[in-house]
This record gives sequence, C-alpha cells and structure tokens, in this order.
Amino acid sequence: MTSRTERILIIDSDENARSELGRYLSARGFYVTGYPDTGSARSLFDNETPDIIFADLTPTAIGELAGRLDDAEIFAPIVAIYNTTKATDIVEAMRAGAADVVLKPCAEDKGALDDVIGKLFDRVRVNRLNHLYRQELEEANRDLRDGIAELRADQNAGRKVQLKMLPDREQVMTGLTIDYLIKPSLYLSGDFLDYFPLSDDKVLVYIADVSGHGASSAFVTVLLKNLTNRLQRNLRRGSSSDILHPNQFLERINTELLDTGLGKHVTVFVGIISISERLLRYSVGAHFPLPILSFDNGETGFLEGSGLPVGLFEEPEWDVYEVPLHQPFHLILFSDGILEVIPEKGLDEKERRLLEVVSGGRHTIGALSDALNLEGITELPDDIAIVSVTDTKAVINEPTST
Repeated sequence: MTSRTERILIIDSDENARSELGRYLSARGFYVTGYPDTGSARSLFDNETPDIIFADLTPTAIGELAGRLDDAEIFAPIVAIYNTTKATDIVEAMRAGAADVVLKPCAEDKGALDDVIGKLFDRVRVNRLNHLYRQELEEANRDLRDGIAELRADQNAGRKVQLKMLPDREQVMTGLTIDYLIKPSLYLSGDFLDYFPLSDDKVLVYIADVSGHGASSAFVTVLLKNLTNRLQRNLRRGSSSDILHPNQFLERINTELLDTGLGKHVTVFVGIISISERLLRYSVGAHFPLPILSFDNGETGFLEGSGLPVGLFEEPEWDVYEVPLHQPFHLILFSDGILEVIPEKGLDEKERRLLEVVSGGRHTIGALSDALNLEGITELPDDIAIVSVTDTKAVINEPTST
C-alpha cells in the first residue's frame, strides 16, 4: 500500500501489543512510531507531531498527556487502548480526555479499529482546516489593521494639508470681518472655502462642495486652492482678470475640472464685495442653500439666483447677480451639510430654521454653532462649512443661545 502522510503514535508498555498494532497500521499505509511510555515518546512534541495517539495509559496519565498537548497547541486525539471490559475504566478515560476507547487486542476487530481511525482523521482534517482558516483570517486581519493604520496616517497627513490651505480665521480686510467653520464628516473634507482681497476695495469669498467624499473629493479642493492662487497671480501680473468676474471664475474652475478627468463636479457660490460701491456681485454654480444676507434694519433673506453645477458641461454659462449693500450687513454662506443636521422635517422647515437663527441676530461663527448645536454632533452625515462676512459698520450684539 502506498505510504500515507498521517502519523500515528503508539504508547504501550506491552511490546507485543504495540508491535502488533504498529504492523497493522503500517500495513494500512500510516507512518507509525511506538514507545513504551510518554517519557520516551520524544517525538511527541518535535516538528513531526502525531495526528492520532493510541495509548495504554491510566486515566490520570491520559489527562496529563491531554493537558500537555493543549499547552503545546497540538491537536492529536488520544485513543485509549485497554485490556478491560469495565465500563468505569472506559468512562474515566473519556472524562480524562480520550477521544475514543479501543479494547485489546486492537488488531483483531479491524472493522471497529478502521471506523475509529476514519472518524478521528475526519476530525483532525476539519480541525486543521479550521486552524488554517484561523491563521489566514488572523493574517488578513493583521494586514487589514496595518492597511487601516497606514490609511489613517495618510488621511491625517491629508487633513493637515487641507487645514493649511484654508485662510486664517477672523480676518479683517477692506472693511469686512470674515470667519469660517468647517467640520468634515471623514478625515478629509469635500467642502472648501476661501476669501481674499482683490484690491483695496474688493474682497472675493467663495464656498464649494465637491461631489462625493474622501480622498478624491479632497483632491479637488487642492485644485481649487491652486487655481485661485494662479488667478490672483495673473491679476497682479495683468495677464488675466478672470478672478474679478464671478462667472468667469466659475468658467475657469469648470475647465480645470473637466481637464482632470476625475468625474467630479462642484457646487459653488462665489461673491465679490465692493465696499466703495456698496455692492455684492455673485454667481451661483448650483450651490444650495443659497447664502443669507441680513441687514441691521432686520431685513433678512436668502439670496436669489441659480446656475449649473461646475465641472459637468463643456461650455456652460453663469449669470452674474447684483445686490446693493445699502446698510451694514451680514452675509452667511453654508454648505448643504448644514441641512442634514437641522432636526426640522422638510426642506422648507429647515430653511426657515436657518433664517430664524440668522434673523435672530446670530451672525458670528460661535453664535451660529451654538444655535445649531454643531459642537454636540459627534457623527456628521456630510461635511459642514460656514462662512460669515460682517460689515465692520454693522452693530454686533449676539443674543444668548437657548
């Protein structure tokens, strides 16, 4: 018979019984070793551990052997081989850790012996498969943990880059005080905002919401920052005045996005405030909700306007809207993530809640955050960005949050 790979160990002080059982098992194709006692069975814990152990040992010795196997994490069923017919001996052996009991002379009842061996090897194979699966699962889990740790490190690094791209908070420029809040739902944000002076008289402010979440959306925010920097340099050099026109600014973003081939689009609101003209000129690239403009006389409302999203169409056009700033004012820009955290039901009710907050005199980032309980929300369904623009002539008297 062709030799098999399964190993069987026989521990029996009766040399004749040990040899007889060994010859039978060898004839069945198993690799067999035999020893008179556990002390001499040195191969038990070496690299070639047995698959099954036949042992003529007392129940106490079987228990000790089973304990040693467990400590060494070796799965090798023990078959007690007894020259007895006492049920108590068999029960005690099973309680001590024997997987089965075979009565001597073992080789005489070949059918019963083969049946025991077959059943035990089925268990051995299942156990080894389970052990292999556990090892593979543990390895996969280690790889997953390592991958997650690496991804988290990358995301944290990306988050730091994004934070450095944002403007300084609470800036005062050309008669305006501008501040912002940005809360990403993940490590990286698909919301972006920026503001900067175009001249001693004009300030540009915009808020953008990139489609999707995560790294690919965050990459688009890098593109936006790079583009605005280039357009500002072009203005200083006199090579391009696109950044002075809200609609042309959106056209440049549209071209850049289409050139990347990322399949990303952006909703954008961009406004240019002229202090000398007391005028807000803006364009809307499908951004929602529209900003809220509030005057010191109590007049408060959403700006009007519409326009296509940026980055979807080859030659879109955007309208330019104008609003006179006849009084000291506050301009509040939101990304659409703000609507997700307002508990009111229905879009109309959510917009009404935003108007109530702003018309109630909450214009600073701190007051808006308190009124909308943004700090109390630990898990955000979407990125949130807010920009507040306050005319320095406006009287700021924030109400106490309730």
